[in-house]
Amino acid sequence: MRAVRVIACVLCWLLVRQGLAVAGAPVRLASEEWPPFVSAALPENGLSGAYVGAVFARIGSAVSIDYFPWKRTMEVGMNDPHYAGLLAVWRTPQRETQCHFSYPIGSTLNVLAYLKEAPVAASTLRELRSATIGIVAGYSNGEEFDGLVRRGVLHVQEGVNDETNLRKLLGKRFDAMVIEKRVLRHLLASHRFTPAERERIAFTENLFHERTVHICFQRTPAGQAQQRAFNEAAREIDLPRFERDYLRRLDTDRPTVN
Repeated sequence: MRAVRVIACVLCWLLVRQGLAVAGAPVRLASEEWPPFVSAALPENGLSGAYVGAVFARIGSAVSIDYFPWKRTMEVGMNDPHYAGLLAVWRTPQRETQCHFSYPIGSTLNVLAYLKEAPVAASTLRELRSATIGIVAGYSNGEEFDGLVRRGVLHVQEGVNDETNLRKLLGKRFDAMVIEKRVLRHLLASHRFTPAERERIAFTENLFHERTVHICFQRTPAGQAQQRAFNEAAREIDLPRFERDYLRRLDTDRPTVN
């Protein structure tokens, strides 16, 4: 028993030492362009990027974010030793085995977007079985939706990102698409889409539940130490208030489609 206690004490000491080493050290993260949550084109790297920067600033660490396509983001963030991890990530059972997840860094709600001239009506996800639905390759769209796709109940067409899928929807390449609500509004409010295109899009938000996004720290002892340091500092910053203040400054949290 004494030997077990000694080993436990040594392990605790090592974790504490790693945690102390995290404080003040620069943090490098990988991400996809996913405005308004994470984007090099937005102040402080977007809503979630700004929150992550503010949390790490509490422990004296500067954050840098490098941008890649989503699949590359996952590969680099989880495996490259030059990175601490990636953001912004939805939790899934599979990812729980691959990441040390941070406290939430943003709240999200997926919606089903469709064309007003060809509405898609459904009160449950199963009722979409006759539709072709656009999704982004590598994204998790919730356990229920992902499970129905795996079982062949829902038919999907994968794209590289949300903007590409939105253009495919406008071109009637599929019947509807899954997209995060704020991301949809941000895209449609941008110069990349015309007022006429914006007017053609509608969405329903009754098919999905709100989910949080997180930093996926690498599943290593160092990643666990960074996760613990981040989570401790995050207790001092109110995320809902931070989100409201950031979006108010950005002036993007306004309806652009209905």
